[in-house]
Amino acid sequence: MNVARGWLALGLAFSLVAPACLAAAPAERPRLALVIDDLGQSSARDRRVLALPGPVALAILPDTPHARELAITAARAGKTVMLHLPMAPAGGPFAWQPQLPGAERQRRLEAALAAVPHASGVNNHMGSAMTEQPEAMSQLMRELQRRRLFFLDSRTTPRTVAAASAQQVQLASLSRDIFLDDDASPAAVAERFQAAVALARRQGSVVLIGHPYDSTLSLLERELPRLAGRGIDWISLGQMIATRGNRAMAAHGKGGRYRSASTIR
Repeated sequence: MNVARGWLALGLAFSLVAPACLAAAPAERPRLALVIDDLGQSSARDRRVLALPGPVALAILPDTPHARELAITAARAGKTVMLHLPMAPAGGPFAWQPQLPGAERQRRLEAALAAVPHASGVNNHMGSAMTEQPEAMSQLMRELQRRRLFFLDSRTTPRTVAAASAQQVQLASLSRDIFLDDDASPAAVAERFQAAVALARRQGSVVLIGHPYDSTLSLLERELPRLAGRGIDWISLGQMIATRGNRAMAAHGKGGRYRSASTIR
């Protein structure tokens, strides 16, 4: 068992058995987990992400030329491998679309997981038209539960019900707090990284998603080694699942419960 899967197994087990009050307790030091999306398209960028010195999670698109190679290499390096599952408005042979029957969505998930071996979890690529669909999200979370995979809601729409669907079936899951590079200019990326550090200090933890842009990777190469000196622990997604215990942060719900279709206005 590699390091990433070992930590993930520990995190999933803890998140399912820990009392809610213990899971919700803030860490002694603020904690940060990092995912890089949209990987598998460029070997040079993929190698640069792999070289980041810590527990970065790699979210790999299944319909990219280097998906399988990167997944195998990342798993051997002890990194957390994730399937970056395309969802509408994303297109392509693996994309989940609202008009598809459940059997076709199932077939596409199976094909996508085969294209990204060693995946420990899934997050959505795009998906603003899909993660608002309660029936489809319920199907996805039940299937991930069956396969013992976790889910990260990328939160590409404020009306997402993906995390709530995961919580309803007690699937090990998380929600993204901050996108690092919606604006990929160096100044904007630096501002979002500082916002992530500040949020981690306020609420005890932060889940950060970035992309393999030069500005993003340059900042991460510079700033990640400094986190410990700033009093921030950079942890794996498995550890973050254990830290949060499947509870929603205040921005995403109330009393630890994610907002569901019935409560979103």
